[in-house]
This record gives sequence, structure tokens and C-alpha cells, in this order.
Amino acid sequence: MTTAEAIAATGLVRRFGDVLAVDQVSLRVEPGEVYGLLGANGAGKTTTLRMLAGLLTPTEGQATIAGFCPINDPIQVKRIIGYLTGDTALYARLTPRETMQFFGGVSGFSGALLTDRIEALARDLDLFSFLDRRCGTLSTGQRQRVAIARALIHDPQVLILDEPTAALDVVSARFINQRVRAEAARGRAVLLSTHKLSEAQLVCDRIGVLHAGRLIHEGSLRELQIETGTSTLTEAFLALVERAEGES
Repeated sequence: MTTAEAIAATGLVRRFGDVLAVDQVSLRVEPGEVYGLLGANGAGKTTTLRMLAGLLTPTEGQATIAGFCPINDPIQVKRIIGYLTGDTALYARLTPRETMQFFGGVSGFSGALLTDRIEALARDLDLFSFLDRRCGTLSTGQRQRVAIARALIHDPQVLILDEPTAALDVVSARFINQRVRAEAARGRAVLLSTHKLSEAQLVCDRIGVLHAGRLIHEGSLRELQIETGTSTLTEAFLALVERAEGES
């Protein structure tokens, strides 16, 4: 996977009427990297991810995924990305196996190739104990694992994950975070949003701090600590937000 196959955004802006939700956001995610987009609720994280995934058209600016524009080349981008929404919505009457069969089929997988892909994800995400139960009967953590499997079924080069561990217990969240790191180790570019700073500190290679729609700082954990003179990501995050509010 080459650099051109990662995520790039330049000057992204999104307005909803008079509300400026995202304000001149520029970022890049390299292959094999986990980039965490941190911010409080309403900071613009989901809107940014939806523009990158091609679900929202930017008011201004541009983005590319593997060199393709999400707006001009939506079919190509859908083949390349695995997108996880923040609500883990699944078809309640389908089983995890049927869910993967459906989405794998939509992505062009069939026959033995799709069967092998389902078996591999069921093994890697520990789905076998509930693989043939209806999704409507599953726990929150189980549904999140199925949602991850749905996003991975077509073996995407780029992952865009919106709050992948939201509402999960510690054990389930650790499992998902381990999977995120495993995908990055395979050379996938991973962009995730989160408000769980302790998790971001463990899983992310670089971090972008989003506040009031603006990307106010980015860098590794160490770089953020040096910039703010703090010892933890939580302290660095709060210091950067306070600085931004003081400058506004």
C-alpha cells in the first residue's frame, strides 16, 4: 500500500445553514498508521468522517481516499474503505453470518472466497458462539464486533471508524482496540474518532485535537505532551482546548 492510498483532506468545511460544523480541517493518514481524531461531543468529528467517507459533500475543501475523491469517485472509494458508523446499526432479523454474506456479496465476494472470509473474521473477532443468532438478540459488545466484521468483510485498505468502542465495557473495548492495531500492522490506514482519551493514548500513532470544528493541533502523544508541558493525553487535550478558547 502506497502513500497515495491513504487518507488526505485539505481545507474541509461543512456548514449546516448558519452552523459551521467543520472549519478548514486538513489532515493526512499514512498506511500502517492509526490516527485518532479527538474532541468533545459536537466538535465535528462525525461530520469530518462522513465527508471523508463520501456520505456528506463538503461545503468547501477536498478529500481523497487512495487518490480517489469520495464525491467524484464514490464507487471506487466504497471499495477501498471500511466505514463504521457510531450507532452500530444492524439488521435485527439477520444473523452475523447473514450480515457478512449480504455485505460481502454487495462488495463482489461470493462462493468459497466469501465463506473463507466469513470464517476468518469469525475466528479473529471471536464470533463463533453467536454467529447464527439474530443480531437483535446480541449484546452491545457482540453487535459492535459484528459491525467491525461488516466493515472488514471486503478487506478494505482504509478504515474510518466513528467511536468504535463507544458504550463498550473494558474487555470488549480492549478487543476492538487490539483489532484496530492488527489492521494497522497489516498496512491499513486507520482514522478513528473518539472521546476516550485513555484509549487513544494506547492505540493511536498520531492524534488530532478537534475543537469547535477546527483541528487545533496534531502530533504524536509525545509531541502533544512537549507542546503543552503535560504528562498525560488528558492534560494535553485540556491545555490545547483552553488555549484555543483563549485565542478565539
